[in-house]
Amino acid sequence: MAAKIHSFESVVIGHLSNIKERFFGVKRTEVAQDVDCNSTHGGYLGGFDTLPVEIHFLIMTFLSPQDLCRLGGTSQYWRALVRDPSLWKYFLLRDLSLWSSVDHLSMPDMESLERALSQSSVSESRDFMADYLRTCPACRGLWHQSRPAYETVASFLKSMVVTVAEPRFAMFGPGLEQLEACLVLKMLNSPDILPVTGASQRQISGIGSGITFMYGGQHKFSIFTLHSTNRAERERARLEQVDVQSRLFIQREDEASGRPVFSLAPNVQEVCQAVEGFIFASNAERERGCSEAKERELAQIKAMLDPEWGPPSRPLLVLSCTSREGPDCPRVPCLKVAQWLKLSLLPNPWMVQDTVVETLSGLLDGIQWLLRQSGTRL
Repeated sequence: MAAKIHSFESVVIGHLSNIKERFFGVKRTEVAQDVDCNSTHGGYLGGFDTLPVEIHFLIMTFLSPQDLCRLGGTSQYWRALVRDPSLWKYFLLRDLSLWSSVDHLSMPDMESLERALSQSSVSESRDFMADYLRTCPACRGLWHQSRPAYETVASFLKSMVVTVAEPRFAMFGPGLEQLEACLVLKMLNSPDILPVTGASQRQISGIGSGITFMYGGQHKFSIFTLHSTNRAERERARLEQVDVQSRLFIQREDEASGRPVFSLAPNVQEVCQAVEGFIFASNAERERGCSEAKERELAQIKAMLDPEWGPPSRPLLVLSCTSREGPDCPRVPCLKVAQWLKLSLLPNPWMVQDTVVETLSGLLDGIQWLLRQSGTRL
Protein backbone atom coordinates (compact mmCIF):
# COMPACT_ATOMS: atom_id res chain seq x y z
CA MET A 1 0.00 0.00 0.00
CA ALA A 2 2.86 2.41 0.80
CA ALA A 3 4.32 1.88 -2.68
CA LYS A 4 0.92 2.50 -4.25
CA ILE A 5 0.48 5.74 -2.29
CA HIS A 6 3.96 6.91 -3.28
CA SER A 7 3.41 6.14 -6.97
CA PHE A 8 0.09 8.01 -6.93
CA GLU A 9 1.84 11.18 -5.79
CA SER A 10 3.09 11.73 -9.35
CA VAL A 11 -0.48 11.48 -10.63
CA VAL A 12 -1.62 14.15 -8.16
CA ILE A 13 1.28 16.44 -9.02
CA GLY A 14 0.46 16.02 -12.70
CA HIS A 15 -3.15 17.09 -12.07
CA LEU A 16 -2.01 20.10 -10.03
CA SER A 17 0.46 21.08 -12.75
CA ASN A 18 -2.34 21.08 -15.32
CA ILE A 19 -4.41 23.34 -13.07
CA LYS A 20 -1.52 25.75 -12.61
CA GLU A 21 -0.89 25.84 -16.35
CA ARG A 22 -4.55 26.54 -16.95
CA PHE A 23 -4.42 29.55 -14.63
CA PHE A 24 -0.87 30.79 -15.30
CA GLY A 25 0.16 29.23 -18.62
CA VAL A 26 2.61 30.77 -21.05
CA LYS A 27 -0.03 31.09 -23.76
CA ARG A 28 -1.76 34.16 -22.46
CA THR A 29 -4.57 34.10 -25.06
CA GLU A 30 -5.60 30.64 -23.93
CA VAL A 31 -5.22 31.47 -20.23
CA ALA A 32 -7.37 34.56 -20.56
CA GLN A 33 -10.31 32.42 -21.61
CA ASP A 34 -9.97 30.14 -18.59
CA VAL A 35 -9.26 32.68 -15.85
CA ASP A 36 -11.96 34.85 -14.37
CA CYS A 37 -10.92 38.50 -14.67
CA ASN A 38 -12.33 39.12 -11.20
CA SER A 39 -10.22 36.39 -9.58
CA THR A 40 -7.72 37.21 -6.90
CA HIS A 41 -4.82 36.34 -9.19
CA GLY A 42 -6.11 37.75 -12.43
CA GLY A 43 -3.98 35.11 -14.20
CA TYR A 44 -0.63 36.36 -12.92
CA LEU A 45 1.80 34.53 -10.65
CA GLY A 46 2.77 36.23 -7.45
CA GLY A 47 4.08 35.44 -3.99
CA PHE A 48 3.09 32.01 -2.69
CA ASP A 49 1.88 30.90 -6.12
CA THR A 50 5.38 31.13 -7.63
CA LEU A 51 6.41 28.01 -5.72
CA PRO A 52 6.50 24.75 -7.70
CA VAL A 53 3.35 22.60 -7.55
CA GLU A 54 5.42 19.93 -5.79
CA ILE A 55 5.78 22.36 -2.88
CA HIS A 56 2.08 23.24 -3.04
CA PHE A 57 1.26 19.53 -2.83
CA LEU A 58 3.70 18.95 0.04
CA ILE A 59 2.19 21.83 2.01
CA MET A 60 -1.35 20.52 1.48
CA THR A 61 -0.39 17.07 2.76
CA PHE A 62 0.37 18.63 6.17
CA LEU A 63 -2.93 20.54 6.45
CA SER A 64 -6.09 19.33 8.16
CA PRO A 65 -9.26 19.03 6.04
CA GLN A 66 -10.61 22.17 7.73
CA ASP A 67 -7.47 24.15 6.86
CA LEU A 68 -7.55 22.84 3.30
CA CYS A 69 -11.09 24.12 2.90
CA ARG A 70 -10.03 27.51 4.27
CA LEU A 71 -7.11 27.56 1.83
CA GLY A 72 -9.52 26.84 -1.01
CA GLY A 73 -11.45 29.95 -0.09
CA THR A 74 -8.51 32.31 -0.69
CA SER A 75 -8.66 32.33 -4.50
CA GLN A 76 -10.06 30.54 -7.52
CA TYR A 77 -6.67 28.99 -8.21
CA TRP A 78 -6.39 27.45 -4.75
CA ARG A 79 -10.04 26.42 -4.88
CA ALA A 80 -9.27 24.47 -8.05
CA LEU A 81 -6.29 22.80 -6.38
CA VAL A 82 -8.19 21.89 -3.22
CA ARG A 83 -11.19 20.57 -5.16
CA ASP A 84 -9.09 18.35 -7.43
CA PRO A 85 -10.40 14.74 -7.12
CA SER A 86 -6.92 13.21 -7.35
CA LEU A 87 -5.81 15.09 -4.22
CA TRP A 88 -8.62 13.62 -2.10
CA LYS A 89 -8.15 10.20 -3.63
CA TYR A 90 -4.55 10.42 -2.41
CA PHE A 91 -5.72 11.42 1.08
CA LEU A 92 -8.12 8.47 1.15
CA LEU A 93 -5.37 6.04 0.11
CA ARG A 94 -3.10 7.50 2.80
CA ASP A 95 -5.57 7.81 5.69
CA LEU A 96 -8.34 5.23 5.22
CA SER A 97 -6.59 2.46 7.16
CA LEU A 98 -5.52 4.86 9.94
CA TRP A 99 -8.95 6.09 11.04
CA SER A 100 -9.92 4.87 14.49
CA SER A 101 -13.72 4.76 14.16
CA VAL A 102 -16.63 4.62 11.77
CA ASP A 103 -20.38 4.60 12.36
CA HIS A 104 -23.68 3.94 10.59
CA LEU A 105 -23.83 7.52 9.28
CA SER A 106 -20.27 7.78 7.98
CA MET A 107 -19.66 4.28 6.57
CA PRO A 108 -18.94 4.48 2.83
CA ASP A 109 -19.86 1.86 0.25
CA MET A 110 -16.55 0.06 0.66
CA GLU A 111 -16.84 -2.11 -2.46
CA SER A 112 -17.35 0.82 -4.82
CA LEU A 113 -14.83 2.96 -2.95
CA GLU A 114 -12.15 0.26 -3.08
CA ARG A 115 -12.80 -0.22 -6.82
CA ALA A 116 -12.42 3.52 -7.40
CA LEU A 117 -9.24 3.67 -5.29
CA SER A 118 -7.71 0.69 -7.10
CA GLN A 119 -8.02 2.33 -10.51
CA SER A 120 -4.93 4.12 -11.79
CA SER A 121 -7.03 6.90 -13.30
CA VAL A 122 -9.27 9.31 -11.39
CA SER A 123 -13.00 9.03 -12.04
CA GLU A 124 -14.53 12.45 -12.53
CA SER A 125 -17.92 11.10 -11.45
CA ARG A 126 -16.65 10.16 -7.97
CA ASP A 127 -16.54 12.89 -5.34
CA PHE A 128 -13.53 11.73 -3.32
CA MET A 129 -13.61 14.92 -1.28
CA ALA A 130 -17.14 14.11 -0.07
CA ASP A 131 -16.08 10.51 0.67
CA TYR A 132 -13.21 11.80 2.80
CA LEU A 133 -15.11 14.46 4.72
CA ARG A 134 -18.02 12.13 5.44
CA THR A 135 -15.85 9.25 6.69
CA CYS A 136 -12.95 10.99 8.47
CA PRO A 137 -13.58 10.95 12.27
CA ALA A 138 -12.29 14.52 12.65
CA CYS A 139 -14.74 15.82 10.05
CA ARG A 140 -17.91 13.93 10.98
CA GLY A 141 -19.32 16.72 13.14
CA LEU A 142 -18.82 19.20 10.30
CA TRP A 143 -20.43 17.03 7.64
CA HIS A 144 -24.12 17.86 7.55
CA GLN A 145 -26.04 14.98 6.05
CA SER A 146 -29.61 15.41 5.00
CA ARG A 147 -31.93 13.53 7.35
CA PRO A 148 -35.37 12.22 6.48
CA ALA A 149 -38.22 14.10 8.12
CA TYR A 150 -39.23 11.10 10.21
CA GLU A 151 -35.71 10.88 11.70
CA THR A 152 -35.80 14.55 12.66
CA VAL A 153 -39.18 14.11 14.37
CA ALA A 154 -38.01 10.92 16.09
CA SER A 155 -34.88 12.69 17.36
CA PHE A 156 -37.01 15.54 18.74
CA LEU A 157 -39.42 13.18 20.50
CA LYS A 158 -36.51 11.14 21.88
CA SER A 159 -35.03 14.29 23.44
CA MET A 160 -38.30 14.85 25.33
CA VAL A 161 -38.35 11.36 26.85
CA VAL A 162 -36.95 10.94 30.36
CA THR A 163 -33.56 9.27 29.98
CA VAL A 164 -32.61 6.02 31.69
CA ALA A 165 -30.89 6.79 35.00
CA GLU A 166 -28.48 3.86 34.71
CA PRO A 167 -28.43 2.25 31.24
CA ARG A 168 -27.42 -1.38 30.96
CA PHE A 169 -25.42 -2.95 28.15
CA ALA A 170 -24.63 -6.56 27.23
CA MET A 171 -21.03 -7.22 26.14
CA PHE A 172 -19.97 -10.31 24.20
CA GLY A 173 -17.68 -11.37 21.37
CA PRO A 174 -14.33 -13.05 20.57
CA GLY A 175 -12.33 -9.98 21.60
CA LEU A 176 -13.15 -10.88 25.22
CA GLU A 177 -11.59 -14.33 24.93
CA GLN A 178 -9.01 -14.58 22.13
CA LEU A 179 -6.55 -11.84 23.13
CA GLU A 180 -3.56 -12.10 25.45
CA ALA A 181 -4.82 -9.15 27.50
CA CYS A 182 -8.24 -9.34 29.15
CA LEU A 183 -10.50 -6.38 28.41
CA VAL A 184 -12.83 -6.98 31.37
CA LEU A 185 -10.00 -7.24 33.92
CA LYS A 186 -8.38 -4.10 32.54
CA MET A 187 -11.66 -2.20 32.85
CA LEU A 188 -12.13 -3.41 36.42
CA ASN A 189 -8.61 -2.28 37.37
CA SER A 190 -8.52 1.16 35.74
CA PRO A 191 -10.25 3.50 38.21
CA ASP A 192 -8.61 6.53 36.59
CA ILE A 193 -10.43 5.73 33.32
CA LEU A 194 -13.66 4.00 34.35
CA PRO A 195 -14.26 3.86 38.11
CA VAL A 196 -16.24 0.86 39.33
CA THR A 197 -19.12 1.90 41.56
CA GLY A 198 -20.51 -1.53 42.38
CA ALA A 199 -22.81 -4.24 41.10
CA SER A 200 -26.02 -3.54 39.23
CA GLN A 201 -29.19 -3.93 41.28
CA ARG A 202 -30.80 -5.92 38.48
CA GLN A 203 -30.09 -9.64 38.93
CA ILE A 204 -30.41 -11.92 35.89
CA SER A 205 -30.62 -15.65 36.35
CA GLY A 206 -27.49 -17.50 35.23
CA ILE A 207 -25.67 -14.33 34.24
CA GLY A 208 -25.07 -12.37 37.43
CA SER A 209 -25.67 -8.79 38.38
CA GLY A 210 -23.29 -7.00 36.04
CA ILE A 211 -20.74 -4.33 36.95
CA THR A 212 -21.60 -0.65 37.31
CA PHE A 213 -19.10 1.92 36.02
CA MET A 214 -18.97 5.71 36.20
CA TYR A 215 -18.38 7.80 33.07
CA GLY A 216 -17.26 11.41 33.36
CA GLY A 217 -17.70 11.44 37.13
CA GLN A 218 -21.51 11.55 36.96
CA HIS A 219 -23.02 9.03 34.52
CA LYS A 220 -23.47 5.48 35.79
CA PHE A 221 -23.96 2.51 33.47
CA SER A 222 -23.83 -1.26 33.85
CA ILE A 223 -22.24 -3.93 31.69
CA PHE A 224 -23.29 -7.59 31.67
CA THR A 225 -20.35 -9.60 30.34
CA LEU A 226 -21.48 -12.67 28.40
CA HIS A 227 -18.71 -15.25 27.98
CA SER A 228 -19.13 -18.09 25.51
CA THR A 229 -18.04 -20.75 27.97
CA ASN A 230 -16.10 -21.27 31.21
CA ARG A 231 -12.65 -19.80 31.86
CA ALA A 232 -10.70 -23.05 31.41
CA GLU A 233 -12.21 -23.75 27.98
CA ARG A 234 -11.69 -20.14 26.90
CA GLU A 235 -8.01 -20.23 27.88
CA ARG A 236 -7.45 -23.55 26.10
CA ALA A 237 -9.09 -22.22 22.93
CA ARG A 238 -6.99 -19.04 23.07
CA LEU A 239 -3.71 -20.95 23.38
CA GLU A 240 -4.67 -23.35 20.58
CA GLN A 241 -6.14 -20.50 18.49
CA VAL A 242 -9.39 -22.32 17.87
CA ASP A 243 -12.99 -21.24 18.24
CA VAL A 244 -15.16 -22.70 20.98
CA GLN A 245 -18.79 -23.69 20.83
CA SER A 246 -20.62 -20.78 22.48
CA ARG A 247 -23.16 -21.60 25.17
CA LEU A 248 -24.84 -18.25 24.61
CA PHE A 249 -26.46 -19.47 21.41
CA ILE A 250 -28.33 -22.44 20.05
CA GLN A 251 -27.00 -23.16 16.58
CA ARG A 252 -28.71 -24.81 13.65
CA GLU A 253 -28.10 -24.84 9.92
CA ASP A 254 -30.46 -23.14 7.51
CA GLU A 255 -31.75 -25.83 5.13
CA ALA A 256 -32.00 -23.51 2.14
CA SER A 257 -28.67 -21.65 2.34
CA GLY A 258 -26.64 -24.00 4.53
CA ARG A 259 -25.53 -21.05 6.62
CA PRO A 260 -25.51 -21.08 10.42
CA VAL A 261 -28.55 -19.67 12.18
CA PHE A 262 -28.36 -18.77 15.87
CA SER A 263 -31.00 -18.31 18.52
CA LEU A 264 -30.38 -17.20 22.09
CA ALA A 265 -30.18 -19.44 25.12
CA PRO A 266 -33.08 -18.72 27.55
CA ASN A 267 -30.98 -16.85 30.14
CA VAL A 268 -29.41 -14.70 27.39
CA GLN A 269 -32.88 -13.82 26.14
CA GLU A 270 -33.61 -12.31 29.52
CA VAL A 271 -30.43 -10.22 29.30
CA CYS A 272 -31.34 -8.90 25.85
CA GLN A 273 -34.78 -7.88 27.07
CA ALA A 274 -33.26 -5.95 30.00
CA VAL A 275 -30.51 -3.93 28.30
CA GLU A 276 -30.51 -0.61 26.42
CA GLY A 277 -27.65 -1.47 24.06
CA PHE A 278 -24.88 -3.91 23.13
CA ILE A 279 -21.08 -4.03 23.03
CA PHE A 280 -19.45 -6.52 20.65
CA ALA A 281 -15.74 -7.04 21.33
CA SER A 282 -14.09 -7.96 18.04
CA ASN A 283 -10.63 -9.49 17.68
CA ALA A 284 -8.81 -7.00 15.41
CA GLU A 285 -5.46 -8.79 15.65
CA ARG A 286 -6.18 -11.41 13.06
CA GLU A 287 -7.34 -11.27 9.47
CA ARG A 288 -10.68 -12.95 9.02
CA GLY A 289 -9.61 -15.25 6.23
CA CYS A 290 -12.31 -17.74 7.04
CA SER A 291 -15.70 -16.75 5.61
CA GLU A 292 -17.33 -19.16 8.05
CA ALA A 293 -16.02 -17.16 11.03
CA LYS A 294 -17.34 -13.92 9.51
CA GLU A 295 -20.78 -15.40 8.94
CA ARG A 296 -20.86 -16.84 12.45
CA GLU A 297 -20.06 -13.50 14.10
CA LEU A 298 -22.64 -11.66 11.98
CA ALA A 299 -25.28 -14.31 12.75
CA GLN A 300 -24.57 -14.04 16.48
CA ILE A 301 -24.85 -10.24 16.39
CA LYS A 302 -28.19 -10.52 14.55
CA ALA A 303 -29.44 -13.00 17.15
CA MET A 304 -28.62 -10.56 19.96
CA LEU A 305 -30.26 -7.64 18.13
CA ASP A 306 -33.36 -9.59 17.14
CA PRO A 307 -36.41 -7.27 17.40
CA GLU A 308 -38.15 -10.03 19.38
CA TRP A 309 -36.03 -9.00 22.39
CA GLY A 310 -36.21 -5.24 22.04
CA PRO A 311 -36.57 -2.26 19.69
CA PRO A 312 -34.22 -1.87 16.68
CA SER A 313 -33.22 1.56 17.95
CA ARG A 314 -30.89 0.02 20.54
CA PRO A 315 -27.26 0.86 19.64
CA LEU A 316 -24.40 -1.55 18.95
CA LEU A 317 -20.86 -0.53 19.86
CA VAL A 318 -18.18 -2.70 18.24
CA LEU A 319 -14.87 -2.48 20.10
CA SER A 320 -12.20 -3.42 17.56
CA CYS A 321 -9.68 -4.76 20.06
CA THR A 322 -5.96 -5.44 20.05
CA SER A 323 -3.94 -6.37 23.12
CA ARG A 324 -1.43 -3.55 22.64
CA GLU A 325 -0.14 -1.02 20.15
CA GLY A 326 2.98 -1.37 18.02
CA PRO A 327 4.39 -3.06 14.92
CA ASP A 328 4.43 -6.42 16.69
CA CYS A 329 0.65 -6.25 17.07
CA PRO A 330 -0.80 -5.18 13.69
CA ARG A 331 -4.42 -4.08 13.58
CA VAL A 332 -7.22 -4.73 11.11
CA PRO A 333 -8.61 -1.27 10.11
CA CYS A 334 -11.97 -0.44 11.66
CA LEU A 335 -13.58 0.07 8.22
CA LYS A 336 -12.57 -3.49 7.32
CA VAL A 337 -14.12 -4.76 10.56
CA ALA A 338 -17.39 -2.98 9.72
CA GLN A 339 -17.27 -4.38 6.20
CA TRP A 340 -16.60 -7.96 7.34
CA LEU A 341 -19.38 -7.87 9.91
CA LYS A 342 -21.75 -6.37 7.30
CA LEU A 343 -22.92 -3.82 9.84
CA SER A 344 -24.53 -1.70 7.12
CA LEU A 345 -27.23 -4.38 6.88
CA LEU A 346 -28.33 -3.78 10.48
CA PRO A 347 -31.30 -1.50 11.26
CA ASN A 348 -29.67 -0.51 14.57
CA PRO A 349 -27.33 2.45 14.98
CA TRP A 350 -23.78 1.17 15.26
CA MET A 351 -20.20 2.31 15.67
CA VAL A 352 -16.82 0.57 15.33
CA GLN A 353 -14.15 1.99 17.65
CA ASP A 354 -10.48 0.93 17.70
CA THR A 355 -9.55 -0.07 21.25
CA VAL A 356 -6.23 -1.07 22.81
CA VAL A 357 -6.79 -3.34 25.82
CA GLU A 358 -3.43 -2.59 27.46
CA THR A 359 -4.18 1.16 27.73
CA LEU A 360 -7.96 1.18 27.09
CA SER A 361 -7.24 3.72 24.35
CA GLY A 362 -10.43 4.46 22.43
CA LEU A 363 -12.75 2.89 25.00
CA LEU A 364 -14.07 6.16 26.41
CA ASP A 365 -14.89 7.44 22.91
CA GLY A 366 -16.96 4.34 22.31
CA ILE A 367 -18.70 4.54 25.69
CA GLN A 368 -19.53 8.20 25.09
CA TRP A 369 -21.18 7.35 21.76
CA LEU A 370 -23.05 4.42 23.33
CA LEU A 371 -24.41 6.50 26.21
CA ARG A 372 -25.59 9.23 23.86
CA GLN A 373 -27.28 6.74 21.56
CA SER A 374 -29.05 5.12 24.49
CA GLY A 375 -30.53 8.46 25.58
CA THR A 376 -28.07 9.70 28.20
CA ARG A 377 -27.62 13.46 28.11
CA LEU A 378 -23.90 14.10 28.46
